[in-house]
Amino acid sequence: MAVFKVIPDRTNLYGSISAEFDPILIINSGDTVQYSCFDAGWGTPSDEGKRIKPYEKRKEIDWGHALLGPIQIIEAKKGMTLEVRINEVIPGPYGFTSAGQYPNWQNQKLGLIEEKEINLQWELNNRNMIGNTEINGRTFSVGLKPFMGIYAMPPEEKGIHITWPPRFCGGNIDCKELTKGSVLYLPIPVDGAYFFVGDGHAAQGDGEISCQAIECPMESVELTFTVNKDMKLELPIANTPSGWISFGFHEDLNEATVQAMDGMLNLMGNLFDINRVEAIALGSAVVDLRITQVVNGVKGVHAVLPHGALR
Repeated sequence: MAVFKVIPDRTNLYGSISAEFDPILIINSGDTVQYSCFDAGWGTPSDEGKRIKPYEKRKEIDWGHALLGPIQIIEAKKGMTLEVRINEVIPGPYGFTSAGQYPNWQNQKLGLIEEKEINLQWELNNRNMIGNTEINGRTFSVGLKPFMGIYAMPPEEKGIHITWPPRFCGGNIDCKELTKGSVLYLPIPVDGAYFFVGDGHAAQGDGEISCQAIECPMESVELTFTVNKDMKLELPIANTPSGWISFGFHEDLNEATVQAMDGMLNLMGNLFDINRVEAIALGSAVVDLRITQVVNGVKGVHAVLPHGALR
């Protein structure tokens, strides 16, 4: 199987998602792609490790996150499933987190719109996987658990699509469980797949409560793509180091929850040869429901079945 490298430049960076963009690579099922990635806000490290923004955004197509793509996969056909194996995710040297002032719904509810926005600057060490930032002269440290927020294919509708929401075919999922060693399964919406990746996070809590995680560029992201012709999905699922995951996406958190639960019941049925009532009875003892994110307009819920929880 072939291995390809993608280095970001003006020809392969987009702030939107579309099957109408010319593919930056045409690959076969089973091939691997190694990326280095800009941060979501179109920044990248200089030679000295400082954040720079080398490209002007195009008004017509660069509305959102800086994404690399699209990659066309020859065997991919609408209705099949794309397996994305996450082999490596290594963050760059810096990160940032903004909070306050911006008039999103949570800032309105929490009375933070009148507060001046702050912007935490993080120093990231990808050897010991520690991030440090300062607030009022004090240093705060967090352990890094890097992942990509966006694994996306364009929806069936023609045209150019925004990067913000998660969709049935991927998108701005922002799930912190999709770390190295995970396999993400995405329904393929268009022939060729036209896959995009971006929105690197060095660490994030469930919910992404300020509207940003530790946003960062990625030194290296390695993905292996396999087309599964037999698996049929309506929404993504994933097999991660911590457990099996099913996803739900909806503006209404209750509806997103039902979608995630529905996917988990189907998944448990396939794993253990049980019916849906049996699955929900067993699942009530071991399945965790988590809020993936509440900041992308379309909210996310993921259900987690830890490995080994049912023996």
